[in-house]
Amino acid sequence: MKAKLYSKDGKAKGEVDLPGCFSSDPRPDILLKVYEAQKGYFMQPYGSKPGAGAGYSASGILKHRRHVWKTTYGRGISRIPRKIMARNGRSFTWIGATVASTRGGRRAHPPKSWKNLFRKINKKELRIALETGLRGTIDKEILKEKYGREIQSGFIFDSKIIKTKTKDFLATLKKVLKDSFDFALKKKKIRAGIGKMRGRKYKSNAGMLFIIGSKEEMKRKGIDVVKVNELSVKDLSPNGVAGRLACYTESAIKEIGERFK
Repeated sequence: MKAKLYSKDGKAKGEVDLPGCFSSDPRPDILLKVYEAQKGYFMQPYGSKPGAGAGYSASGILKHRRHVWKTTYGRGISRIPRKIMARNGRSFTWIGATVASTRGGRRAHPPKSWKNLFRKINKKELRIALETGLRGTIDKEILKEKYGREIQSGFIFDSKIIKTKTKDFLATLKKVLKDSFDFALKKKKIRAGIGKMRGRKYKSNAGMLFIIGSKEEMKRKGIDVVKVNELSVKDLSPNGVAGRLACYTESAIKEIGERFK
């Protein structure tokens, strides 16, 4: 399989032979399995505060018999631990506390900070997942299923493009990608609907992935830049599904060929 090679100005200057990993059989099931296993690598362990929800006294030893002191008999209330809020003679005002079904009480099953978030991955499965992700950057059918329309992706640029200014770099991308440039830059907008009040106010897209060689350095605002030696399944498929708009440098393609011999 061959792909066009573009100069830093966006002009076609030849063709490059793609490594065999770009034409391997896709395995979306293994890709999703590895993606779920690697989730823990990017998560920070978290848990509830010890003793949360039990910071006040609620005896829970209220009597339920007739004609005794501090009884809940005949009041039509549940038998849960309660705290006294007010008292008038033998009449008490109670509020449920401590247990999970009450206001301010503990959680029934809070997250545990000691939970093991890491999962082992077979080397062969990791390789297959990466190959599936790489193919998803050039396969037109996979990209069409992901983006909902035909996407031009998998372009290879001369390594000199990493030294260009951001303005010239974006102009070159727009020239080469054409209509696909609409998906290249990261965009962030306010979500429509009630989700704004539920901790997910903003909605954003993944943008484009630009893969460079391990010895190359590049920073660009609005896109993700990743070195070949740091490439992961999360970069190639941010949601565990193959298909992402991506471009490569010439040296990155050579390193990928050496890595997936």
